[in-house]
Amino acid sequence: MERASERRTASALFAGFRALGLFSNDIPHVVRFSALKRRFYVTTCVGKSFHTYDVQKLSLVAVSNSVPQDICCMAADGRLVFAAYGNVFSAFARNKEIVHTFKGHKAEIHLLQPFGDHIISVDTDGILIIWHIYSEEEYLQLTFDKSVFKISAILHPSTYLNKILLGSEQGSLQLWNVKSNKLLYTFPGWKVGVTALQQAPAVDVVAIGLMSGQVIIHNIKFNETLMKFRQDWGPITSISFRTDGHPVMAAGSPCGHIGLWDLEDKKLINQMRNAHSTAIAGLTFLHREPLLVTNGADNALRIWIFDGPTGEGRLLRFRMGHSAPLTNIRYYGQNGQQILSASQDGTLQSFSTVHEKFNKSLGHGLINKKRVKRKGLQNTMSVRLPPITKFAAEEARESDWDGIIACHQGKLSCSTWNYQKSTIGAYFLKPKELKTDDITATAVDITSCGNFAVIGLSSGTVDVYNMQSGIHRGSFGKDRAHKGSVRGVAVDGLNQLTVTTGSEGLLKFWNFKNKILIHSVSLNSSPNIMLLHRDSGILGLALDDFSISVLDIETRKIVREFSGHQGQINDMAFSPDGRWLISAAMDCSIRTWDLPSGCLIDCFLLDSAPLNVSMSPTGDFLATSHVDHLGIYLWSNISLYSVVSLRPLPADYVPSIVMLPGTCQTQDVEVSEETVEPSDEMIEYDSPEQLNEQLVTLSLLPESRWKNLLNLDVIKKKNKPKEPPKVPKSAPFFIPTIPGLVPRYAAPEQNNDPQQSKVVNLGVLAQKSDFCLKLEEGLVNNKYDTALNLLKESGPSGIETELRSLSPDCGGSIEVMQSFLKMIGMMLDRKRDFELAQAYLALFLKLHLKMLPSEPVLLEEITNLSSQVEENWTHLQSLFNQSMCILNYLKSALL
Repeated sequence: MERASERRTASALFAGFRALGLFSNDIPHVVRFSALKRRFYVTTCVGKSFHTYDVQKLSLVAVSNSVPQDICCMAADGRLVFAAYGNVFSAFARNKEIVHTFKGHKAEIHLLQPFGDHIISVDTDGILIIWHIYSEEEYLQLTFDKSVFKISAILHPSTYLNKILLGSEQGSLQLWNVKSNKLLYTFPGWKVGVTALQQAPAVDVVAIGLMSGQVIIHNIKFNETLMKFRQDWGPITSISFRTDGHPVMAAGSPCGHIGLWDLEDKKLINQMRNAHSTAIAGLTFLHREPLLVTNGADNALRIWIFDGPTGEGRLLRFRMGHSAPLTNIRYYGQNGQQILSASQDGTLQSFSTVHEKFNKSLGHGLINKKRVKRKGLQNTMSVRLPPITKFAAEEARESDWDGIIACHQGKLSCSTWNYQKSTIGAYFLKPKELKTDDITATAVDITSCGNFAVIGLSSGTVDVYNMQSGIHRGSFGKDRAHKGSVRGVAVDGLNQLTVTTGSEGLLKFWNFKNKILIHSVSLNSSPNIMLLHRDSGILGLALDDFSISVLDIETRKIVREFSGHQGQINDMAFSPDGRWLISAAMDCSIRTWDLPSGCLIDCFLLDSAPLNVSMSPTGDFLATSHVDHLGIYLWSNISLYSVVSLRPLPADYVPSIVMLPGTCQTQDVEVSEETVEPSDEMIEYDSPEQLNEQLVTLSLLPESRWKNLLNLDVIKKKNKPKEPPKVPKSAPFFIPTIPGLVPRYAAPEQNNDPQQSKVVNLGVLAQKSDFCLKLEEGLVNNKYDTALNLLKESGPSGIETELRSLSPDCGGSIEVMQSFLKMIGMMLDRKRDFELAQAYLALFLKLHLKMLPSEPVLLEEITNLSSQVEENWTHLQSLFNQSMCILNYLKSALL
């Protein structure tokens, strides 16, 4: 066991499955056109992999394999997608697998430009390398002085063969011929750093975005500036031109705004404010379509359509996740397919574990929703509620009224939300007499019926509200429930008991209806988190001393205590059956505790501390969120589809770090049999045929093989046909068979002897069966296993025929009958196949009882068998009587 525990360092219960809610980051997207399918595809980066979406429905087409580091820039041509990570970049085929890897840079790559059969890469040290894609060889390398010309943008102008245009942070631009390795021309620039270069629909014309917010439309053939535009939102992040007949240019900004410029009238025609909550990472007009694709670091990918008369873009399709780290996650409903998540960006969203099309956002919390609608406020930042810190949800009455209650950071009032309407609810629940600003809501719960919400405050007050009307329905305690801040509230499944805990270290049990204190328990340390498993009545408490206490709310006593975490416990979750308690702490570990045995059965580390854990109601997935991560990570429960050893982990167990799952479903890795070492933890237990020689063991045969042996004559009489079978008009030819109990087809024999006699030999008709032959062999070697196996393979009718043929009148002999009785005695001695021995012996006595007294040998054998059967049955009868006596006592006794 020690060797097995040393080998097992990863999680034995949970395997990384996939990540939810990740759609984009600050890396500009890439748009590709598939000539084969005649469709546009957009590729966005999500950390160490990238997603490819079909623009038509914005459905996820493919997820690439992960790379060792975070992707820092991307590019694409008609066949391949290129992604740089660190000082290396790779080419991906079919949006998924790496087919080429290019190594040669010593600094981080920040620009990629496809160039026919070549690819140009630029690193932060000013080194530009041109590679041949398929041979992965360097074609040309250029070195630039960072202090004079630090490359910040790269472009291949249309129709300019073998030429590239480079922009610098110093403001100048250079036009190079990469085939002849010559600098053709240097543009002095506008003394401001270049941030973006984009080819205009007209030949020789290029749009240049500057750090000052200016966009210069420049003719590089004649070195002539055609027009200038200026945006006051900071540096230009990206530029794109419409090519569907409208002379419009779009320019992105770090504020999330997009400016739309008319190139004919040379004026600003529209502003798309707050297109993203963060900087516009990339924007692209689709070729000859009025569609604009944008993405940003706010984890959103949006498609805008320009079909209005004013030229303003409206949102057509989008994929959006949280733009800030999560604060709380919980499974919603009983099917385990929706996860509610709250974030520091102030939104409440629902993510589907089945498909992204079922995701939905419940929006931002607004202080006065009616006022915002009435006045039509565009900038709602001033009326938005702070981020949600904790929430509770119940779907029992979701179609009738709000079913979600949430408390906000630094706010006294708690907001209600409606899941079906996907919006904030009608009420803000708070006590009317409290008007101080320093009191905040710290804990919430909603009853299983969905009618009442219980809210705990930092002042120690615990209030009950009606979810339908929002009316205050009472408070626990005369003045307040706790002297310190309320750390947790919970209501049992029948609305009989309310459990509250406070920072002063007391756990209190209240009657839910009359608000009277029933019992109080003093804890060893101040509680941090409280969690109730309603089905089993088990209450979990995470304390400030990094320990966990488990209580039974029926007996109100501590039944388990766990210790082992080295940091603050952030969250806990129960398995659906209440057997496991899963805890996540700031020591970057997730531990699984087995409540029946009181042991730690699983532990693994993560590279980022887990903030929240939630177990699916169906038990198939564990959902986690982490510090500084925007996604929800799913871990599959291995025990549902594989054999898992739940042995306690030793005290000196050292877990290893497990990587967070990616955005694609984890594929099963085939491992060769040679590399798999047999572990005593994973060996399946193979039960022996008999656990102990003293135990009576039954056979594994079905009851139909032995239960009706004594009633075969009745069954045959009942199944006898009412009419005799009709003889066919022309009988078919008969296939010759070998005489015997078991029908066998005879092989054709060639009659080579013409003098062979035609007289039939009647001796073959008396041929003995295999069973009789094995019984005769058993008299000599005293081994009856083969004969017994022949009986086990036979049906009831075959068994009767075999036993009937044992008598001398039917072709048997006294010796064969004696051998059969010895076989039964052997079965009773071994105490194996006990019911078969009884059934076979009963049928034998029914068939041959009249002739047994006349044969002394058989009479002696049957006498010995009688004493054996009586001894076995007497022992079994005493055990049966003892068990029945205990059962009757347990049924009738008043315990």
